[in-house]
Amino acid sequence: MARLADYFVVVGYDLDNRVEGEGQGRILQRFPEKDWEDSPFPQGVELFCQPSGWQLVPERHPASFFVAVLTDINSERHYCACFTFWESLDNPQLKKNKAGEADEADEDLAVIQPAKVFAPKSLVLVSRLDYTEAFRNCLGLIYTIHVDGLSTTLETVIGNLLTCVIPIAGGSQPSHEEREESLRTITLGAGDRQVIQTPINDSLPVSGCSVAQLFRQLGIVNVLYLFCAALTEHKILFLSSSYQRLTDACRGLLAIMFPLKYSFTYVPILPGKLLEVLSTPTPFIIGVNSFFRSETQELLDVIIADLDGGTITIPECVHISLLPEPLLQQTQTALSMVLDPELEVADRAFPPQSTQPSALKIQDKEIRAVFLWLFARLFQGYRWCLHIIRIHPEPVIRFHKAAFLGHRALTEDDFLTKVLDGMAFAGFVSERGPPYRATDLFDDLVANQVERIRQEEACPRKVMNHIKELAEQLFKNENPYPAVAMHKVQRPSETSQNTSQSQTTFPVLDEVSVQLFIDHAAAKLKNAPPVVKAEVKSMVPSGPPLGDVVDRNSTVMANSARRLEVVRNCITYIFENKMLEAKKLMPAVLRALKGRTARVCLTQELNQHVLQNRAVLDDQQFDYIVRMMNCTLQDCSHMDEHGIAAALLPLITAFCRKLGAGITQFAYSCVQEHMVWTTMQFWEAMFYSDVQNHIKALYMETDDGDQLKTSGQQGGPGSKREISALELAAGQSRLWPTLSKELQMERVQKEESTVFSQAIHYANRMSYLLLPLDTSKNRLLRSTGLGDVESVSNSYVTNSIAGSMAESYDTESGFEDAESSDVANSVVRFINRFVDKVCNESGVTNEHLKALHTMIPDIVQMHIETLDAVHRESKRLPPIQKPKLLRPTLLPGEELVMDGMRVHLIPDGRDESTGQMGGPPLLPAEGAIFLTTYRLIFKGTPTDPLVGEQIVTRSFPIASLTKEKRISVTLSMDQFVQEGLQLRSCTFQLIKIAFDEEVASDLAEGFRKHLHKLRYPQHVQGTFAFTVGQSAKMLEPKNKDKNQSLKTLSKNLMKSAKRTINRQYVTRKKYSPPNWENRSSFQSELDEDEISVSEEVDQSALTLSSTIRSSDRQTMSNVVERACCRDYQRLGLGTLSNSLTRSNNEPFRISTINRMYTVCRSYPGLLIVPQNIPDSTIHRICRCYRQNRFPVVCWRHSRTKAVLLRSAGLHAKGVVSFFKSPNAPTAVPSQADSPSLEQEKYLQAIISSMPSYSESSGRNTLSGFTSTHMNTSDSSDKLRQPKIGDLMKQVLGNKEDVPGTFSRGGKWGSIRGSGRLSAYNPDVGTRLAGKESPQPNGGPSDQLFLRQQKAYLYIIGDKAQLKGGKQDSFQQWEVIPIEVCDVRQVKNSFKKLVKACVPSSPNCDPSTSFLRLLEDSEWMPLLHRVLQVSVLVVELLDTGSSVMVSLEDGWDVTTQVVSLVQLLCDPYYRTFDGFRLLVEKEWLSFGHRFSHRGAQTLGSQSSGFTPIFLQFLDCVHQIHLQFPMEFEFSQYYLKFLAYHYVSNRFRTFLLDSDYDRIELGVLYEEKADRKNPQVWKSVWDYVDRLNKKTPIFYNYMFSPEDEEVLRPYTFISNLKVWDFFLEETLSEGPSYDWELKGRQEREAEEMAEKPDTSAPKSQRHTVWPCYDNMNKVLPDAITKLLQDLQSLEAELGQTSDKWKDTWDKIKTTQRTETKLESKPSFSSSLLMSSNLGHQRRSQGVCLQESGVRSSINLGLDCEARATSTPVTSRQSTSTFYSQFQSTESENRSFEGVLYKKGALLKPWRPRWFVLDKTKHQLRYYDYRQDKECKGVIDLCEVETITAGTPALGAPKNIEEKAFFDLKTTRRVYNFCAQDGTNGQLWMDSIQSCLSDET
Repeated sequence: MARLADYFVVVGYDLDNRVEGEGQGRILQRFPEKDWEDSPFPQGVELFCQPSGWQLVPERHPASFFVAVLTDINSERHYCACFTFWESLDNPQLKKNKAGEADEADEDLAVIQPAKVFAPKSLVLVSRLDYTEAFRNCLGLIYTIHVDGLSTTLETVIGNLLTCVIPIAGGSQPSHEEREESLRTITLGAGDRQVIQTPINDSLPVSGCSVAQLFRQLGIVNVLYLFCAALTEHKILFLSSSYQRLTDACRGLLAIMFPLKYSFTYVPILPGKLLEVLSTPTPFIIGVNSFFRSETQELLDVIIADLDGGTITIPECVHISLLPEPLLQQTQTALSMVLDPELEVADRAFPPQSTQPSALKIQDKEIRAVFLWLFARLFQGYRWCLHIIRIHPEPVIRFHKAAFLGHRALTEDDFLTKVLDGMAFAGFVSERGPPYRATDLFDDLVANQVERIRQEEACPRKVMNHIKELAEQLFKNENPYPAVAMHKVQRPSETSQNTSQSQTTFPVLDEVSVQLFIDHAAAKLKNAPPVVKAEVKSMVPSGPPLGDVVDRNSTVMANSARRLEVVRNCITYIFENKMLEAKKLMPAVLRALKGRTARVCLTQELNQHVLQNRAVLDDQQFDYIVRMMNCTLQDCSHMDEHGIAAALLPLITAFCRKLGAGITQFAYSCVQEHMVWTTMQFWEAMFYSDVQNHIKALYMETDDGDQLKTSGQQGGPGSKREISALELAAGQSRLWPTLSKELQMERVQKEESTVFSQAIHYANRMSYLLLPLDTSKNRLLRSTGLGDVESVSNSYVTNSIAGSMAESYDTESGFEDAESSDVANSVVRFINRFVDKVCNESGVTNEHLKALHTMIPDIVQMHIETLDAVHRESKRLPPIQKPKLLRPTLLPGEELVMDGMRVHLIPDGRDESTGQMGGPPLLPAEGAIFLTTYRLIFKGTPTDPLVGEQIVTRSFPIASLTKEKRISVTLSMDQFVQEGLQLRSCTFQLIKIAFDEEVASDLAEGFRKHLHKLRYPQHVQGTFAFTVGQSAKMLEPKNKDKNQSLKTLSKNLMKSAKRTINRQYVTRKKYSPPNWENRSSFQSELDEDEISVSEEVDQSALTLSSTIRSSDRQTMSNVVERACCRDYQRLGLGTLSNSLTRSNNEPFRISTINRMYTVCRSYPGLLIVPQNIPDSTIHRICRCYRQNRFPVVCWRHSRTKAVLLRSAGLHAKGVVSFFKSPNAPTAVPSQADSPSLEQEKYLQAIISSMPSYSESSGRNTLSGFTSTHMNTSDSSDKLRQPKIGDLMKQVLGNKEDVPGTFSRGGKWGSIRGSGRLSAYNPDVGTRLAGKESPQPNGGPSDQLFLRQQKAYLYIIGDKAQLKGGKQDSFQQWEVIPIEVCDVRQVKNSFKKLVKACVPSSPNCDPSTSFLRLLEDSEWMPLLHRVLQVSVLVVELLDTGSSVMVSLEDGWDVTTQVVSLVQLLCDPYYRTFDGFRLLVEKEWLSFGHRFSHRGAQTLGSQSSGFTPIFLQFLDCVHQIHLQFPMEFEFSQYYLKFLAYHYVSNRFRTFLLDSDYDRIELGVLYEEKADRKNPQVWKSVWDYVDRLNKKTPIFYNYMFSPEDEEVLRPYTFISNLKVWDFFLEETLSEGPSYDWELKGRQEREAEEMAEKPDTSAPKSQRHTVWPCYDNMNKVLPDAITKLLQDLQSLEAELGQTSDKWKDTWDKIKTTQRTETKLESKPSFSSSLLMSSNLGHQRRSQGVCLQESGVRSSINLGLDCEARATSTPVTSRQSTSTFYSQFQSTESENRSFEGVLYKKGALLKPWRPRWFVLDKTKHQLRYYDYRQDKECKGVIDLCEVETITAGTPALGAPKNIEEKAFFDLKTTRRVYNFCAQDGTNGQLWMDSIQSCLSDET
């Protein structure tokens, strides 16, 4: 029984106490005045009566009622029902004014103060029961008695109210007497009567209509968000203008959380004065009036639910974990069916008559039933994861969270994990964990109806039926007798409510009379017999076991029976000592152990081999068992949700081996390195599980007598099965009251002793697994700190830690770098922490706890001593038979720095070698890592015995190492390895190794130090290219002054000259491609020319003498060769002569101003500058450019004579002065004008050198340009200018579409026409596209000054540097601002590219797939950008404009662009010699910083690796793919350079400039070392030598077109990932060091020569893409034929020719045969075309006829050239090549070449015509071998065939008889044969076919 109301309070407005202008409330009267002992009076009631503040109002408000909730210090909730009405009183403000006490400020008040104001007064009931309606009625009655003046005294009513007692709850099945209990009729003595129905079961919440109301206000989704937020402990704030709505909403939210109870701050109505509570860091559910909405906007972590607006606001920083699917969707569906039943039948043609939702009260219970159903599904089987660790005196229950999540397969679910970790669930376990207690609806649901829920979950209708059943039970619990409604409560009359004058002030009550009522009731209660209501307790059912539920849902990972059989067989073989069989099965077992079922099977099988807790094995058995245990444990998470580690824990302390005299090694010493052993949560769960088993065993022994029978009778038919611990505990709890005190004490002591003994046992177990075998080098817990164990604990009891152990524990950071004693101390602290925790929770006495703390250090120390002996003896064991270490093959001059260390090569993220994509698992492999002066090499054999005969090699040059990282490696196939390294290379290789146990830590550390020393030498002379053959000694850096004088440099020049003075000058190989016959005379002229230096030099630049002496001339000849002067002469860019006179006709000259590298250190010694620019000018203008890299000419177009220049970007000052307007005032000092004018003169001199400039007399109008150049260019050039506009717009980033037609009215003005240069100016592209560019002011363009003209010089500049300058309208150059990819951007992109191509670990996440990572790297967009700019420059040069590339410092992007432009424009650079010259000239001579960008020395280590040159090679690779016939070299050649430019094997790509190379004395050195001729210093010499031996670098498809300009597609969709980034050859390592290949083959032959007695071997060979060298095992046809030819010649004893000679002979013969035949035969073309699977594409700017394709003869000549008709000009059309195919299957009666006249204004075209008499068709193709027919003339439509006459544009030099016309019903076709005879033959054949048809 409980009081209906504890206190009655009258609260009024406090007129005397105003704080800061705000009114206050005060308690006027309170009954009773003394606090009840069981319920103290809550403080602060007056605040909650007026939550918005106490205020006087001018008008009377209607009476209001709401219920506030206050929570006391004991977490008891007090319900404060507040009934507020308003009483009139005289305005106190007016009284003050009359008394003259008003402040002066009051005079300013414009508001007239009313005479009467109204003050609030509240009647408050305080109760621990929540009966809102009863409180409303009671307080309403008191108010009615007051206002209506009823005869009943208020004291009587209040006294009756405070003495009213009602039952808390009724029985489950109420009898007649209990009916009186449930139906409590109360009267307050004023003729009123109320019936209060108490719930049948008070554990179920009473909700009324609050839940349904909440869903109506917010909607389904919003309430579900709030529900999940409350369960996962977020802060929730309700807003509403109604206080009662706030209370109802909070009550509704708590009701749907049942069976969980909210245990944080709960304030449904928060007064305005306490709003600072909202800033509390703890979770809460709070309601606030909407009046304070503005003050809640700044809350960053609070979810705000607006009940009036129906919205919830979730801050960005708050993440709400939602219910797991499919539960979320099913819950939403069920809720929508409850709230909106019409939804289901809305689409029916004949909807049922009544589909209205239930009444609000019923709907409320249906919604709650949905959430009950949801919790039953969430928590199903929870009782099977409860551990009972004490039964007496009170049950102590713990929940095994990991096992629950594991069984439910919800380990990764965020929502359930948070709920189980929350306070609400902790309370749930405490309340519902005990096995013997009163049960309720939820217990029945989760135990007995889980099966029904599972079966019905897919059928919404059945779910609804179940929900309605549950709702009915909930409603019945809340309303046991809904028919009874005997309410009779008087309300105030209408007149008394409306009249304001008659109401009197609420009277002061007589406290004595009220107290008399209370005292009388108390005395009566004391004399009455106590009401004892027996609580019905029973054993709580557990429901179906978790395992069954999960298995039926098939969420366990499927393991086939075959895999389990393999595991069982392997274990059987091990214990039967059949080791060979076990070894064969081991890889399959290790793979099978990835599955959970197989791991469980392993633990079960091993258990069978343990006898009396011990199993002694021999060494090999022990090794295999430990392997399998490690493999099983490595996939266990730290939670051990599947209980695998728990099952293995007793086994690892059972399996052991004998090491020596009395020394035994247990398996635990070999399985320590797993995270699970360091997790406090795991140890707690294990401890509680074992304690439960022992407690159960304790009582099972006790119950052997008669008590067991009782349990058996209770169990009924199911007593045969084993009784669970909870069932046993329930029986014991039931018997507990019947036991004597002595027996009770005995049982408590037994339980406590059991827990204590288990604590000692676990202290031992933990020391086994936490102390490493070798305590001197601790491998344990390296990556985890122990300070955070509290956060992963599964316990809910507050930890009390022994004081002596607590002080330093939280700062402990694990065991890393700890001494042996530190290891012991750390383990002691960890175990003490554990012991404190579990013993306090389990009720262990303090004496026992102290004894444990004393015992633990001794246990640990004793175990350390045992381990030392074991460790000592284990070292004496004979080593396990491991594979023999294989020695790597070394290069000449390469020497070992460190001998091989045994390691395991671990698989990385590449799947090819692991067997995941088919094929054998080559990795992991066991072998050794070798460190040489040149490379890092792993060589070993796969651990899988099925491929154990193969050799795995993985290596990369040390100089290419980009990242070295320590890793901790776990291996499934062997005992755990101590340390690991992950080494990543910029040659796209990753070596991930784990050091074997035999490798000491200091050795591994020494390896790292040596590697670092070799990777980053002090000086470039320490690299392999310099130290090769020097006994692996690191060269000390030479002491040199940073500012070395010119004298030192001159000395070096002199030394070089002396070395070369006696050496005969050797001319280079011919630079012209093989098919350029017209250039041979040019080469002989060069050979005869004596190259020397002109005497006309700047005197101030000389330091040795005023002129160059004879010895210097020889030195300068080297400079000439190095500076590629021969190439300049080939291009006609200038010569060096002896005479002082120079031809002034030459526009350019070779300047020697930089011969001493004084002008620009990063430029070559000889430079091309305009003829009329003196050297003194160059000295001045170079200062304006970064690094002094002023513009110099590097190439000239052979046809248009346009030149390509390169320079660095301008300095900031240079930009402004260079582009300033001549008339504009400037802040730059006057001395800056001189360089600016010099620059203009310099650029004008370049423009003046162009023939187009002189021809057009300085004004190159568009018409003049067209007339001048269209004669020499292709006719397609007419359509080329709009394409440049397109390109320009793409480069500039303009999105506007450019029309394909050229507008004659367009303006070709320069960018200066706009008067201002912006950082981004789309007008450039617009003008180049021929579109009108308006003036900035919107007016018409000025036709006087801006005529249609194109710039003579375009300057490609960096957009970021060209801001704010002005340009002059009369200058003839144009600036194109582009965005340049920054070096850092390239560096970061490359890092991401390497990680995408060579991932360090496998990843199944689709968001990190290869293509996604490739896209994220942005490598392809960078290539696209460089290629796009290059193609733009090519187009500009081809149209006659010169281009100056002036980007960044002039040595990165500039070099890329100018090199690609020359490669695209000049076929010479696409040959071996040309490409070499291009790289030497643009990259080496012009100072690309190879050493700096490659981070080759210690000084450049911090800058990191930046692959600028690799990016260029990738661009060349992309062009090569699109034009495979234009390059003499193959793709392998590019890969070779990409590998060796970072390998440091050659000196070619070392150092940053020619100046550095001269300074070091390596620029003009001998080609090879005389002492060791096999050591190559230049990569070019190496390539030349190798090219003579093998065709590996040669491209058989090489068939260039004369003067062909390549225009590749640059869109990202056209770019391909370079296979250099992806390919790997595990059989021999990278294939770019050819000496290794030869040595490896010789070694293989020697092995093959040994006698083999085995069976004859098959000739068949399996090819594995990631293992074999594909070029070697599957060579292309031509290489194979050349190899066979050489083999045959060797067998016949003939002298074999070089492959190149043989190839040239075949090609010459083939060409001759082709010319002799008018129709090349199929057989003769087979050899040459066998490899032409690719296509040649010559991308025209605008194709004249989309369907036109040239025909091809053997990839060398056009089909049209095979005929007798000469072709005047070669069209730049798209030409596609397909595999040649025989077309004999077609019906070809007659065929040959005919010229066909095109449509109107179209030219005559040669076609291959086929006359088919069978089909009566005349078909035509592009060429003979074309498989696709381009057109058909049906002969049935032919009317006549007559002789024709030559029409306009017909082929010339062909007789008239060759022409004939074919008239059809549709049109007339004009044809032309090769000659008159052929024409007549065609006419006869067609005529014959027509006559046959008729």
